[in-house]
Amino acid sequence: MADKTAQTIYIDAEPATVMDVIADIGSYPDWVAEYKETEVLETDDEGYPKKARLVLDAAVLRDTMVLVYQWPADHASVTWSLESSTLLKALDGAYRLVPKGSGTEVTYELSVDLMIPMIGLLKRKAERRLTDTALKDLKKRVEAD
Repeated sequence: MADKTAQTIYIDAEPATVMDVIADIGSYPDWVAEYKETEVLETDDEGYPKKARLVLDAAVLRDTMVLVYQWPADHASVTWSLESSTLLKALDGAYRLVPKGSGTEVTYELSVDLMIPMIGLLKRKAERRLTDTALKDLKKRVEAD
């Protein structure tokens, strides 16, 4: 994996509640501005998404991607990697949840590798913007429910 960006936020909800929102990929367009369309293509035996198509329209990136997800048995994290894309060579990410007090500390890790060359500083800035926005949107969605 290339260099990764990681950010953490505290969400005032139990880890299971946070993970339920993360796992509901089909609803991402309702609360993540950058996702215009999502579709779960395959689920595992527990109903968690194994493969999903996401249409991303962020200021720095417009793409349709297929991501493959891994859900460990403890449901304390989820990781994903890129199966296909028109602009990306690689995209690896993870949400890691840790109970803290009455809520959950959520860390979002992201590593993106574009097919077109991009200055490292600009790439890291884009990754930080994506992780920051994703965490704030997740917090807003979970705490609103």
